Amino acid sequence: MGAIEILSVDEVCGSFFAPASSDMVDTLVGQYKQARKRIKEVAEFSDGEVCKAVLGYFLEGNATEDRGRISMSTSASQLFQEDGAVASMNSAYWSKALALTDVYDAMPQDRRNQWNAQIRNPKGVKKHRDAKEWETPPLPDFEEETVRATLQGLLTSRAMFLAERVDGIFRALSGEHVTNSPAAFGKRMIIARLITYYSTLDYDRVGYINDLRCVIAKFMGRDEPRWNSTSSVVDRARREMRGQWVTLDGGAIRLRAYKCGTAHLEVHPDMAWRLNSILAHMHPMAIPAEFRAKPKKQPKDFVMMGRPLPFAVIEQLEGLKQAQNLVENTGPDAWRNKYRRVDIPNAMQADHRVSDEAEKVIAYIGGVKKQNDRGGFYFEFDYNPREVIAEIICSGCLPDQKAHQFYPTPANVAEAAIELAMEGAAPGMNWLEPSAGIGGLADLMPKDETTCIEISALHCKVLEAKGHSVVHGDFLKIAPQTKPYQRIVMNPPYSEGRWQAHIEHAASMLSNGGRLVAILPASAKGKDVLPGMSCEWSKVFANEFAGTSVSVVILVADKAVQK
Repeated sequence: MGAIEILSVDEVCGSFFAPASSDMVDTLVGQYKQARKRIKEVAEFSDGEVCKAVLGYFLEGNATEDRGRISMSTSASQLFQEDGAVASMNSAYWSKALALTDVYDAMPQDRRNQWNAQIRNPKGVKKHRDAKEWETPPLPDFEEETVRATLQGLLTSRAMFLAERVDGIFRALSGEHVTNSPAAFGKRMIIARLITYYSTLDYDRVGYINDLRCVIAKFMGRDEPRWNSTSSVVDRARREMRGQWVTLDGGAIRLRAYKCGTAHLEVHPDMAWRLNSILAHMHPMAIPAEFRAKPKKQPKDFVMMGRPLPFAVIEQLEGLKQAQNLVENTGPDAWRNKYRRVDIPNAMQADHRVSDEAEKVIAYIGGVKKQNDRGGFYFEFDYNPREVIAEIICSGCLPDQKAHQFYPTPANVAEAAIELAMEGAAPGMNWLEPSAGIGGLADLMPKDETTCIEISALHCKVLEAKGHSVVHGDFLKIAPQTKPYQRIVMNPPYSEGRWQAHIEHAASMLSNGGRLVAILPASAKGKDVLPGMSCEWSKVFANEFAGTSVSVVILVADKAVQK
């Protein structure tokens, strides 16, 4: 299994912002000045006698029914007040200015909350009507000097953002749950109030979980998720997997969400001590030494899966939707619409051009790229891929190909193996596929009579979506069943001679008179690999596996009937 690259705190505080172009700032400021001049002209016009005399009729006559009360109660002078229009325009232009860089995505959630409050309330909000202090200060006018100074200040604060994020996450943890450590990040963390009064996600609160993912992404030398990337993950956890652990970001984080709006988070101990190291830098007298020490032992219940996919690829996968095609319309409205759109079963459409890496992921889980009737393309599966894609989006990973030795069985080799297994087979037999992958062999076996064993959780999702009976686990650690199998068909891992251990374990699960069919490296041909069993070998299949130069042979081993 590939090792995770972990970066130090000093390394992650380097430059990671896209610069703002001076020309783009000049353009924005110019547009702002021109729009503000027009606001002033409209405000001056609204003070005129003609506007005051007739504008009310325009409001009353053009108001929609659902907004009539608001418009009717708004006088012409109120509607065209200059300061209100300028405040609204300040809000729009400051939002555009923040979009010139990736600084909004990189902000800690607390800073983002402050900006959002000012954008929503550009005139500012006082603590109460007669107060002199502002709860939310007004947005400043969009003047060039102010804009440049603000953007530069945010960009130069980037080294602080990482520490602010960590501090903000810690402060956001629930004080009502004793599981949360009052001194530092513990293994289990609880964050509450993720759901609003209307049972929707509170995006500000979810943003703290996103901040945690951003910091851990920096530790792992990975790109960061966008500011709103965690919303879909939390929503899926609370709706579809309520109370179950959902693995995120290659095993660095686990999330369990509940209907009440509370989420439990567990972070890998290697990540927890780094978070605590940053907290200790900010609050040197508050964090006990034991929380700042690097873990001496590898945790048994946390498995890092390898380097996760880039968030940009995951975002592409999130954009997939049900594919459609146009067919001739024979319905009652055919006179108006000659064609209508229909869903293509088990097919996903890309909103935009999918990058090469995202396409490789889709192909890895069995998607076949096809042309649609409008000159675009979609991906067709022989199962419903929604759950599998959702699993990849959450975990951020595909199974490690080298660690799991997953090389899909080519169709011609699979068909040849199944044909050999079917010889003498009868209905009602017990079949086994011990290294099922995504079903290259199992798809050709009797589905109602076949058990699949698979080590990869993602591959298990694929197999379940296809309707197979699946056991998630390491085949070599699964004890022989009380009811042996009459047919076992397998394509075991080859590296370091692992295929030998796999076929021996499979043979121990075979019934008397049963048959084992195994796809093995060509170097095994002719060897006495299963003493006591009758063995035959097929021809050699050369260079059949994509991405490898390995040649294979099919072993047919029959177990004698005990007298």
